[in-house]
Amino acid sequence: MTHSTAGAPHTAEHAHQPPADPRRWAALALICLAQFMLILDVTVVNVALPDMAADLDLGRETLTWVVTAYTLCFGGLILLGGRLADAFGARRTVLAGLALFTAASLVTGLAGNAPTLLGGRIGQGVGAALLSPAALSLVTTTFHGPERNKALGVWAAIGGTGSAAGVILGGALTDGPGWQWVFYVNVPVGLLLLAALPVLVPARAPQPARLDIPGALLVTTGTAALIYGLVKAGDTGWSDASTLLPLAGAAVAYAAFAAVERAGRAPLMDLRMFTRRSVLAGAFLMLIATALLIAFFFLGSVYLQHLRGFSPLRTGLVFLPVAVATAVGAHLGSRLVGRIGSRPTAVVGMAVAAAGTIPLTRLSETGSAYTGLMPGFVIASLGLGAVFVTATTTALAMVEHQEAGLASGVVNTFHEVGGSIGVAVVSTVAASGFERGSAGGFADAFVVCAVTAVVAAVLALGLVPRGRPRSTGAPLVH
Repeated sequence: MTHSTAGAPHTAEHAHQPPADPRRWAALALICLAQFMLILDVTVVNVALPDMAADLDLGRETLTWVVTAYTLCFGGLILLGGRLADAFGARRTVLAGLALFTAASLVTGLAGNAPTLLGGRIGQGVGAALLSPAALSLVTTTFHGPERNKALGVWAAIGGTGSAAGVILGGALTDGPGWQWVFYVNVPVGLLLLAALPVLVPARAPQPARLDIPGALLVTTGTAALIYGLVKAGDTGWSDASTLLPLAGAAVAYAAFAAVERAGRAPLMDLRMFTRRSVLAGAFLMLIATALLIAFFFLGSVYLQHLRGFSPLRTGLVFLPVAVATAVGAHLGSRLVGRIGSRPTAVVGMAVAAAGTIPLTRLSETGSAYTGLMPGFVIASLGLGAVFVTATTTALAMVEHQEAGLASGVVNTFHEVGGSIGVAVVSTVAASGFERGSAGGFADAFVVCAVTAVVAAVLALGLVPRGRPRSTGAPLVH
C-alpha cells in the first residue's frame, strides 16, 4: 500500500476516532441485508421472465425493459443518491430508499399489466439508487481502522453471493408460488429493516451538499433513449426513424449532460476523472464485463425456458455454476492483479470470456444444454470475474486517496448502466429467436458477445495502465 499522502490523515483519524458503537456489527448485518436485496433483484428477475411473459402477455421489447428499467434507474441516479445522503443524512436516505424499494416491490408483484410492472421496476431502481450509496456511507463512517477493512470486505462479498442466490431463488419462487414472489419476498424483509435500522444505526448530522438534479435527469434520460433505440432496432431495423431518433436524442442528452457538468459548481460527475487513464480503463472494463454477464443471464434464461422447455428452478440450477465461477474468477483475479498487474489480468480475463462464448455461438434447438451451454457460460464467467476485480482495483487504486470516492461513483454508475446496455443489445440481435422460437437469433447474439470480448481484450492492451495497482482503502464497488 502506498502511504505517500495517507500517513497524516491516517494518524488524524485515529486521534479523533469516536468510541466504537457496540451495535455496529448488528447494524452491518442489517445494512448488508438491504444491499443484498438490491443485488438480488438484478439477477432474480431473469429466471422469471418467461413466466411473466406468459401471464401478462409481454413481448420481447417489454421483457427487455423489465430488466433494464431497474439497472437504468439504479445506475443513472446512484451518484445523485450519494449526494442526497450527504445533504440529508445517510440514515435518513437509507430509510427513504428502503421504503421506496419495498413499496415498489409490492407494486411490481401485484402488477396485472406491463405499465404497472415497469413502473414498479422503475420505483425499485430509484429506491436502490438512494439506498446503496447511503448504506456504503454508513459502513465507512461506523467502522474505523482495521475494522473498516473487515466491514468493507463483508460488503464486497455481497455482490457475488447476491448474484448466485438470485438465480436459485428466482427459479425456486417462480416454480413454486409464482413469479410474483420474486418481488413479494422483498416486502417482509424491507419492513423488518425499516423497523430495526433506526434502532441500531445512529443518526449523524448531514453535510452541506449541492444537488445536481439536471445532471442526474440528463444522464438517465440519455441512457434511457439509447436503450430504447437499441431495443427498437430489433423490430424496425437500424435505419428506421423509431430507432434513429432515440439514438440521436441520446447523443443530444449526453452532450447536454457534459455541458451541465462542466458549468456546474457541484457537478454530479467530475468529467475530469475521465482524463485519468486508470479511471477511464476501470469504467470501460466494468461496462463491458457487466454488459456481458447480465446478457448471458438474460439470453440463457429465455433460451432454456422458451426453446428447451426448462422449468424456472432447473434454469436457476444451470446458472448456479456460472455465479460460482464468477466468484472464483474474482478471487483469482485479485491475486493476479497483485502479481502480474492490471493490464495482463484484464487482457487474459477478456480472452477467457471470449473463449467461453465461442461454443455458445453454435447453439441449436437440440442436444444437451448441459454440455452445449453450461461449460461455455462457466468459462466465460470465470474470465469476467477476473475483469470485475481488475476494473475496480485499476480505477480506485491508481488515483489519489481524496479522489477515490469520485472514482468509485463513476465505476458504480458504469456497473449498473452496463447491464442495461448489454441486455438491450443482445435482445435486439436475438429478436428472431424470441419471435420465431429458433436458436439462430440466440447464436447470433452470442457472436456479438464473443466479438465484444475480443475487441475489449485488444483495447485493454492499450488502455489499461501497466504495473500493479496500489491500495487506497477506497469505497468498494458492489
